[in-house]
Amino acid sequence: MKKFTVAELQEYNGKDGKSVYVAYNGKVYDVSSSFLWEEGDHQGEHAAGKDLTDEIKEAPHEPDLLDMYPIIGEIG
Repeated sequence: MKKFTVAELQEYNGKDGKSVYVAYNGKVYDVSSSFLWEEGDHQGEHAAGKDLTDEIKEAPHEPDLLDMYPIIGEIG
């Protein structure tokens, strides 16, 4: 499993055709297939290429929604 640095994760921000990755609780998820993450923006609330562990606490849904997407690495 790939280990991502914070700087590496930031590259996967959904801009210019890049994949859309987010981290949560140490795991990196590929959410590129979600229409809710178009161009790396999640409904104007969250940006891709970041660790969302703290931000997701404020989300109107549970973090287990991320289980629908592949884990492609770890942040650290």
